[in-house]
Amino acid sequence: MWIIFALSAALFGGGVAVLTKIGIKNINSNLATAIRTVVVAVFAWLMVLVVGSRHGITDIDGLTLLFLVLSGLATGFSWLCYFRSLQLGDVNKVVPVKKASTILTMVLSFLLFDEGLTWLKVAAMVLIGAGTYLMLERRAVKPRLSDSQKMGTPPQGALPRSRNKAKPRATWLFYAILAAVFASLTAILGKVGIVGVESNLGTAIRTMVVLAMAWLIVFFQGKHREIKKIDGRSWFFLVLSGIATGLSWLCFYRALQEGPVSAVVPLDKLSILVTVAFGYFVLRERLNKAAVAGLALIVAGTLMLLV
Repeated sequence: MWIIFALSAALFGGGVAVLTKIGIKNINSNLATAIRTVVVAVFAWLMVLVVGSRHGITDIDGLTLLFLVLSGLATGFSWLCYFRSLQLGDVNKVVPVKKASTILTMVLSFLLFDEGLTWLKVAAMVLIGAGTYLMLERRAVKPRLSDSQKMGTPPQGALPRSRNKAKPRATWLFYAILAAVFASLTAILGKVGIVGVESNLGTAIRTMVVLAMAWLIVFFQGKHREIKKIDGRSWFFLVLSGIATGLSWLCFYRALQEGPVSAVVPLDKLSILVTVAFGYFVLRERLNKAAVAGLALIVAGTLMLLV
């Protein structure tokens, strides 16, 4: 049953990046994160009321609550970094980096939970890592050189390619890597925190931590004044993104409660297929041959983990 929940989490999670990319186009990324978290929190607590697990709050011990809070903080930092990287870079570049958190999660689950690390899992991690690298590679098309360029004299006003491209890429990549690290910690801490806690209730508690953290940052930065500037289209996509996130979370943590973390997390990462498809048809982000090969390696490595 946990496999169905993990695949459902991947399906809903796949659309989150694209919906968010559209919704935060002209909005501060931290403010967008805070607004989306409100939607996720409302959705999460509605599910708690539906399944009747709210009475379980009094049964949560201090240690479990601590890990739920820590997991929520890790989620908050992951979201803030992820949405900032989405604002700066292409979806088809940012998402593979974040999905590479699978490798760190598997290593940590082996060290902390004694979940076996077989040669097959090691091979899968190599494939995922290689695929991520290929999806980041951008083959530059060499322009036709003018006579002055052939002689070694750059045209007037021209800047070296590295000065034009290096800084933007370094910025979004930095945030994407941080998002991956915190996402891995989220899964590990969440696995510990949901022991003996109904999954919907655990998700709702973690969401409240993210909500408080996100809005504290927004008010500290003074970005709350920009809420009135958000147009209807951005509101629409931010709300949709929040709903998709809520559904993905509920399915993911239900799967995490019943299945091994080293298998649940990779299955959830198959959402990259949905994201790439949305990116292609909605955002018109094309993949070159290297990126397609990288995507194939990531999927192959993920599927190997189910053997």
